[in-house]
Amino acid sequence: MENLAVEIPERLNWLGSFGKDPAGGVSRLLYSKEWCEAQQALKIWMETEDLEVKFDEIGNLSGILKGNDTSETILTGSHVDTVTNGGLYDGQYGIVAGVLALKYLKKHYGQPKRNLEVISLAEEEGSRFPYVYWGSKNVVGTAVRKDVEAIKDFAGVPFIEAMKDSGFSFKEETSAPRKDLKAFVEIHVEQGNVLEIEKKSVGVVHSIVGQRRFTIEVTGEANHAGTTPMGYRKDAVYAASHMIYELISSAKQLGDPLVMTVGKMEVKPNIVNVVPGKVIFTIDVRHTEKDAIVQFTEILTEKINKSSKEHGVETSIDMWLDADPVPMDSRIVEIIEKQCKENSLNYKLMHSGAGHDAQIFAETVPTAMLFVPSRGGISHNPAEYTEPTDLAEGVKALIGTLYELAYKE
Repeated sequence: MENLAVEIPERLNWLGSFGKDPAGGVSRLLYSKEWCEAQQALKIWMETEDLEVKFDEIGNLSGILKGNDTSETILTGSHVDTVTNGGLYDGQYGIVAGVLALKYLKKHYGQPKRNLEVISLAEEEGSRFPYVYWGSKNVVGTAVRKDVEAIKDFAGVPFIEAMKDSGFSFKEETSAPRKDLKAFVEIHVEQGNVLEIEKKSVGVVHSIVGQRRFTIEVTGEANHAGTTPMGYRKDAVYAASHMIYELISSAKQLGDPLVMTVGKMEVKPNIVNVVPGKVIFTIDVRHTEKDAIVQFTEILTEKINKSSKEHGVETSIDMWLDADPVPMDSRIVEIIEKQCKENSLNYKLMHSGAGHDAQIFAETVPTAMLFVPSRGGISHNPAEYTEPTDLAEGVKALIGTLYELAYKE
């Protein structure tokens, strides 16, 4: 394992070249040209490692090391899509780590008892379309076709059109979800600064926070910026700004571990001399307890409706994600802890403040997660960085865990 600290960054830089953004990061949105190129490049790499490679109907890519018992599979991997101008580590580290782990296990231990599979999941971020976990939901059979049939990206491109242009299509709705999956282990950068502050190289995740996401549409009246008196305006930006201020203030007052973010905003007609007639913005709410998320949703709805009435605008609230907090499988968590102790890895038991594909798998498959530190807690940003030695420590823990699950049990 001595070369991991060199090989992992090299592979991350290689994979990050597909979708390299002029602003310095990586932009690889679902079913984009860059996304297609990355999946095809990963396919070739997996084939060179003598894995059995295949795409499923919607574009998830798998590399499989066949076991003696092909009816059982231990799965690892993560998502290949990024946010706009994201970093080199989020998502793709879990894919690179998975391929390298299978490569090591095959070289040193040969054929496993049950299949080992690394998966490059089509989508997790929700950065292009108002839908998240498209890849993992299709694996476990919880994706619903009607939820994406009518959605479009911010450029107006329909989801179905983008998918078909990439060479993929819907799964047959009558097809059964996979029954061979016995465990899913995802390794990911932390996207926070807990491990860095506490000087830990590996995080063993015992639970994932719940979250809700909303799209808020505020409709006022577009009008001339010079001839419309201030008192007669129905300014959508002014109304939306008031809403956002009230909501963020409420979130700060309630305090940790509640977090709330307005991450995207679109103004129409977005012209310097026109009073804005419409604003569309997103809200992301997270907490470790479901009741707290429900309570804040009530606050959110009340404050938005109150501001809407005060400003004389019409407002719609679309909650398009509702994910409960999810515990990880205690048995696999124990296996990961055991591996960390046996390999003298400096680790910490912790929860995840970010949502991950692991929470989708955990609904039907025994699931666990590993974290490695993020410098400064920075993520979804070109400045995202993890020390090569920490990247290598995470893969060591993954290798040991997959060995226990696929070779010994």
